[in-house]
Amino acid sequence: MKSSLSLLQKQSLGLSPQLIQSIRLLQMNIPELNQFVAQELERNPLLEYAKRRDLPRQGKSSTAPGDHRAFEEFVALPETLHDHVASQISFTAFTPHERLIANVLAGHLDDTGWLGASASELAGKLNIPPAEVERVLGILQHLDPPGIFARSLGECLEIQLRQRDRFDPAMAALTANLDVLARRDFRTLKVRCGVDDEDLFDMLQEIRALDPKPGNAFHSGAPECIVPDVWATPSPGGGWQIEPDPNTQPKVLIKHTYLKEVSRRVGKKSKEMTFLNECLQNALWLISSLDQRAKTIVKVSNEIVRQQHAFLEYGVAHLRPLNLKAVADVINMHESTVSRVTSNKYMHTPRGVFELKYFFTVAIASSEGGDAHSAEAVRHRIKAMVAEESFENVLSDDEIADRLKEDGIDLARRTVAKYREAMNVPSSIQRRREKRLWHNGNQGLRAS
Repeated sequence: MKSSLSLLQKQSLGLSPQLIQSIRLLQMNIPELNQFVAQELERNPLLEYAKRRDLPRQGKSSTAPGDHRAFEEFVALPETLHDHVASQISFTAFTPHERLIANVLAGHLDDTGWLGASASELAGKLNIPPAEVERVLGILQHLDPPGIFARSLGECLEIQLRQRDRFDPAMAALTANLDVLARRDFRTLKVRCGVDDEDLFDMLQEIRALDPKPGNAFHSGAPECIVPDVWATPSPGGGWQIEPDPNTQPKVLIKHTYLKEVSRRVGKKSKEMTFLNECLQNALWLISSLDQRAKTIVKVSNEIVRQQHAFLEYGVAHLRPLNLKAVADVINMHESTVSRVTSNKYMHTPRGVFELKYFFTVAIASSEGGDAHSAEAVRHRIKAMVAEESFENVLSDDEIADRLKEDGIDLARRTVAKYREAMNVPSSIQRRREKRLWHNGNQGLRAS
């Protein structure tokens, strides 16, 4: 067997650790970015936050990223649901045994105020009869907010109606037939409740005034806020101006004086100098990456605003269809880069704060051969048509599709139904029943 050596030359594409970190940096939102930069400053003695004069914006905090004494830290957190319930349990005349059961029940409350376990299940864990758990549960269901400790929607509504002294046999029948109410089958409801149109109208008004998730009124967890990455403001000379907020974008500098002093005291070939050189390279990379990240976001945002300027000026009805490739081709970037930039990034506009992904919508062909329409704008039109319906004229999906076609929007009936269901808009039959009931109820109120 003969052995030999040979050289083989080939090309391969690899990602360096710093390039991978730069990609991750581009995907981060503002809170994640500030947390990452803070960790880098802890690891790297050559880095410090840039001292700059804050530029306050309307509705925004002017706290610099390096200032840990944020205003929010001085504000007391709102009372949570569990704190509210615990304080009431402590003032309720329970025996020690009952108080133990009450605290166990309170521990199984979810954020909506509903009980997340059955009485038999908790009785088994506590090794006590289920009747004892039911008795304590009945006391807890009188606590504030009304409807708390319910195990179902019907029970939640029943608790609130009992506290209002409005749980009569007709209401009992209504809460027992919530599935019929969800279908808006008012004819069946009238039969089962034994009431006429006017009485059913009054009952439904009372049901609408109840809270199906009483616990949602309380704070749960740490406060969350959306921090815009860029601001879109009208330019004095016309058009729109895009700029990052300097008070939320972290900016760091190298401590040149510190680096010079330490370099003078250590040897050029010492381990300390090697460590300083690594820190210097990491610092230069971080400064460059932060600058490149800000420029990339502004570049993508500028193109989005250029293509969606009609939305900023006139509203959602003028939102144009747009995809990632259309933006990427104009600014000479890869689609994946645009996708990373638009994920979890927000733009503040005169019409509100929007995620950059919001401006990318599916195109719907025009029936007249003109420009395509945005799916979001079409959904907005459908919702507006439904809102303008009268009692005598409720539009079916076919009629909505015909009206859209008259406006130059070619949309199939099944697509109209899909958009309508996605917006939680009932069918034409259900809307007609509801409007007829409201009409008859209002007529009865006027007559009385």
